[in-house]
Amino acid sequence: MEKRHIARFGLDVSLLGFGAMRLPLLAGSKTAIDQGQAEAMLDRAIAAGVNYFDTAYTYHNGISELFLGKILRNYPRNSFFLADKLPLWTLKTRDDAERIFASQLKRCRVEYFDFYLLHGLNADLYARAVRLGLYDWLYEKKEREIVRHIGFSFHDSPDVFRKILNGHAWDFAQIQLNYVDWEACGAERLYALLQERRIPAIIMEPVRGGSLADLPEKAAMLLKRSDPEASAASWAIRYAASLENVMVVLSGMSTLEQVEDNIKTMTAFSPLSDGERDILRRAASIYLSSGDIPCTACGYCSPCPRHVDISGVFAVYNHRNRGGFTQLYRAIPETAQAHNCVVCGLCLERCPQKIDIPAGLRDVTAFAGNENGA
Repeated sequence: MEKRHIARFGLDVSLLGFGAMRLPLLAGSKTAIDQGQAEAMLDRAIAAGVNYFDTAYTYHNGISELFLGKILRNYPRNSFFLADKLPLWTLKTRDDAERIFASQLKRCRVEYFDFYLLHGLNADLYARAVRLGLYDWLYEKKEREIVRHIGFSFHDSPDVFRKILNGHAWDFAQIQLNYVDWEACGAERLYALLQERRIPAIIMEPVRGGSLADLPEKAAMLLKRSDPEASAASWAIRYAASLENVMVVLSGMSTLEQVEDNIKTMTAFSPLSDGERDILRRAASIYLSSGDIPCTACGYCSPCPRHVDISGVFAVYNHRNRGGFTQLYRAIPETAQAHNCVVCGLCLERCPQKIDIPAGLRDVTAFAGNENGA
C-alpha cells in the first residue's frame, strides 16, 4: 500500500483512506449498515495497509462512528489514524460542541482523535464557528492531545477558502477534488492555496459520488481504449493521488469489489503520465456535456419533507443514456419520485454542491413523462 510521509506530522499515512460515509446497507434499508459485509471490507483494507479512517457525527445517522469503534478496537490504537468531524449546523453553543465531542469519543471507543475537523465549512458555517469561538475550542483539544491534528472540510468558493486559511493556523484541510471539478468547480484553486501554504490536502469525492465510475459511454470507451484492464474509478483515484501535496485520498467504499479495486490501484502506485492527464481532460469534457446532474449522493439534502429520494432520482436520471431508465425509475416508490417536490427550498440550503435541486427534479419529471408517453 502506497504511503505518504507527512513531515510536519512525522507520520506515514496510507494514500488510500477508508471513508465510512457509504458503507453497505442491509437490503431495503437506507441507513442500516450490513455489519458483516462492512467488517469484511474494513478488515481487508487494514490487511492491505490502509491506516486512515474517516467518519462523521451524521454519517449513517451516527451508526458509522459506532461501527468504526466496534471494528477498530480489535486493532492496536497506534496502528491506525481516525478522523472525525464536528457538525456545526447543529450547534447553538460551545456546550453543544463539548457534548457532541464527548459522545463521539465514546461512540468510536477511543481516547483521542488523530484528525478532527470542523465539518463542511462554508461562509455561513465559518461565521458561526467564529461566533462560537470554535477554533480556540478546537485548539484547546489539541493542546490537551485529545485531538492530535486540527482542520476542516470545505464546500464553498476559493475566496471563502482563502479567508478561512488566513484566519487560523490549520494542520490540514479536506477538499472535494477530481478530474471534473479541477477546472469546472475551482478545485485547482483550492489545491493551489493549500500547496502555497504547505498545508496537506485530504481529498474527498475523488470519484464524485460514484459518477466517475459510471461514465457516459463515450467517456468510458476513451478510458478503456487507453487501458482495458483499469476501471473508470481507478483513473479517478489515481488523478487525485498523483498530486504531490495530497496526504490521503478518501474513498467511500460500499462493496468488497470496490475495496479490492482501490487496493490494486494504490499498491505499486503509478502516478498519471502527461498523456493520461490529457485523456482525463477529454473524459471530463464529455462528462460535462452529458447534461448529468452533478449529484455526489452525499445525502445532506435528506430527509426531504415530501419524502423525495433526491439522490436516488438523480442517479437514475444520470443513467438515462445508458438504457433502462423507465424500469429503474419505476423501481423508486411513487411517493419518492421527483414529481412530489413542492419547491420548499430546504434542499437548496443543505446541498454542498450548490445544485438547483428543484430544477433538477423538474427535469427528471419531464423526462419521465416523455418516456412514459413514448
